[in-house]
Amino acid sequence: MSNKQIAENEFKSGFISIIGRPNVGKSTFLNRVIGQKIAIMSDKPQTTRNKVQGVYTTDDSQMIFIDTPGIHKPKHKLGDFMMKVATNTLREVDLILFMINAVEGLGRGDEFIIEKLKEVKTPVFLVINKIDQIHPEELLSIIEQYKDLFDFKEVIPISALQGNNTEKLLAEIKKYLPAGPQYYPADQITDHPERFIVSELIREKVLHLTREEVPHSIAVVMDKMEKKSDSDVVHIMATIVVERSSQKGIIIGKQGSMLKEVGKRARVDIEHLLGSKVFLELWVKVQKDWRNKINQLRDFGFREDEY
Repeated sequence: MSNKQIAENEFKSGFISIIGRPNVGKSTFLNRVIGQKIAIMSDKPQTTRNKVQGVYTTDDSQMIFIDTPGIHKPKHKLGDFMMKVATNTLREVDLILFMINAVEGLGRGDEFIIEKLKEVKTPVFLVINKIDQIHPEELLSIIEQYKDLFDFKEVIPISALQGNNTEKLLAEIKKYLPAGPQYYPADQITDHPERFIVSELIREKVLHLTREEVPHSIAVVMDKMEKKSDSDVVHIMATIVVERSSQKGIIIGKQGSMLKEVGKRARVDIEHLLGSKVFLELWVKVQKDWRNKINQLRDFGFREDEY
């Protein structure tokens, strides 16, 4: 067997960071590749707060994708945390996917990210998402605009929602990965525990059902998640934390209607995730200005030292 054949047969593995402005489709892409919802999705900016790792394994490769919070100007300590999470991953990965929204075009946020990319030696792909929403003739001018600003290793247009060109992107990623071990079992799709994903699914439903300041002001704390030996039902108790009493009233709703709807929608996704019947109990609690309090951020799982 030649050296070339040996190289082609080597198992490849590596870590890939997905970065970009808020709402460019990073989580949609990750869920598409993994084939299951592990990152929550919403049309509201800054939906992703922690880095979420998705594991995609084939016979000859393993790709560990890191979905990061959208890069934005922080307005509170939680925002500072999110920015550190997003930028710190740039030096820790084998490849960076810089994802942009084809519809919105070049913005200040993109220029800020590109300046950050110039500080690292990691290979960078430009991934142009949402191409299903533009005319094909517009694509060339978008590519030229970004290529003038940075030397991207590859430029790949995709539609994460419809799956257009995602297989090609995966094939190109594999070419850039080093030979390496299989870090996770083949059937593992994320490094996050089920409790984390369940809390995120609950938060997603609040994002979908509320408006204005409420979505950004909530956290979900898992109080209990257990399955008794004599039952097929998983009992889950969780608290939705808000910053003001008025927000608590909105989430509970008239005669508890909003909270019931959150629970109803969340339970469907949680049962799909766990493959079990779920009994879900939700409470709402006020913790004033929690996004600016370090101790509360730590209590809610936002730990800078882990990043």
